[in-house]
Amino acid sequence: MAKNILVIDDNHLVVKSLGRLLELEGYNVVAVENGKEALGAVEKEDFNLVISDIRMAEIDGVETIRKIRESLKRREKKQIPEIFITGYTDGEEHAQAKKLNTTGFLYKPFDKDDFLKSVAEAVKKDEII
Repeated sequence: MAKNILVIDDNHLVVKSLGRLLELEGYNVVAVENGKEALGAVEKEDFNLVISDIRMAEIDGVETIRKIRESLKRREKKQIPEIFITGYTDGEEHAQAKKLNTTGFLYKPFDKDDFLKSVAEAVKKDEII
């Protein structure tokens, strides 16, 4: 059974590229361009992995992940693995993201194979949680 992955990034090209890459690997993908859409998606569907950019307009990735965790807890659903993707290695958002202890952290631009390996490992982790 294919795993469901939620991809969140405010860059349309990134969302499309990652979505297509993951679909080619056999994953079901819901790709959204902001935290608000992501929260709506999590309320409607179950995911095995969330991949989120950190710096986004309106609701940044850190706050989006926090709200996703709160939503899952409120509905008594298990926590799911998360991977942050970012082009920034410093700043307050980066520090806050590190404190969340997500499953993975990748810096843009990242190698396709490294990305897919991180995704596969995170999805396996979901089977254990």
